[in-house]
Amino acid sequence: MSSVRIEPALTTGDLGPVSTSFLELRDLRVHFPTGDGLVKSVDGLSYRLERGKTLGIVGESGSGKSVTSLAIMGLHKNTSARLSGEIWLDGEELITASAEHVRTLRGKKMAMIFQDPLSAMHPFYTVGNQIVEAYRIHHKVTKKAARAHAIDMLARVGIPQPKSRVDDYPHQFSGGMRQRAMIAMALSCDPELLIADEPTTALDVTVQAQILDLIRDLQQEFNSAVIIITHDLGVVAELADDIMVMYAGRSAEYASAEQVFGQPEHPYTWGLLGSMPRLDRDRSERLLPIKGTPPSLINVPLGCPFSPRCNYSGLVGDHACTTDRPEFRDVGGGHRIACHLSAQQRQQVWEDEIRPNL
Repeated sequence: MSSVRIEPALTTGDLGPVSTSFLELRDLRVHFPTGDGLVKSVDGLSYRLERGKTLGIVGESGSGKSVTSLAIMGLHKNTSARLSGEIWLDGEELITASAEHVRTLRGKKMAMIFQDPLSAMHPFYTVGNQIVEAYRIHHKVTKKAARAHAIDMLARVGIPQPKSRVDDYPHQFSGGMRQRAMIAMALSCDPELLIADEPTTALDVTVQAQILDLIRDLQQEFNSAVIIITHDLGVVAELADDIMVMYAGRSAEYASAEQVFGQPEHPYTWGLLGSMPRLDRDRSERLLPIKGTPPSLINVPLGCPFSPRCNYSGLVGDHACTTDRPEFRDVGGGHRIACHLSAQQRQQVWEDEIRPNL
């Protein structure tokens, strides 16, 4: 059975009973009013994640990956963002919860590794003090014990000389070391839900492996649920049980990692895999980029948002790709896609064009 089940976008009146999943998003929408119009960063997203499982979320910049995670963490509260839908975490609904209550959940119940550690960490406090503060909020320990824990966490993420570096400020760390310190802070309270937004950015390959091992160890020890947000398909191949491909604030495809890498069904996923460097390819071969650019989230195409960049929209009759939003449907074995292509058309394209080039 798949660990994560993606459901078609639901209307508020059709939400039905809440599941027993540890994390569930139901028809989540996050819109931002601007002078140019309404930015629909997330536009009807639903999924479930069980304890002990890892969901990898992939997609180009601007697809809504990070905005979704910030909504889970409650970091859009008291901003201009317009949120609707539901976010359930271990039986609690977070969108309607107060900002104060959601703040008490951060750290122990849920934690996030942010993409930019320099802006996420406070410049006026030492790295050690910030880890100590996060730890003592959820643990009744002395400052001395919390400091010892901070030093241990810095050592675990590969910070050299942690006993002295614990008293350094964020600007005194290199980019890679700040990233590791941010990870140490997120993992310090053994969160039940860990959201990792590009957790291995700016890290060399040996440290990347160390960090991924840390996340895996946390999950195994505490049965945590993990969301990995990344552009690196190699990272999700290493860690994820299931993969969700996002495009223009919506789900384009969901399947197990084996299904996504073995036989993807959506043209956008084909493009992502075709543009990924492969060690088993001749270095003289060029990568196959996806043509065009992602759509404006103010003026998302009426039909399939990927249709302007899709090489296969012409196979669909009646111009459905440009006029009708495709239903997010199951195509077998829990594999879901939002695409107008028929099963026969997808299979033919896969056999004739995609698989030979992957």
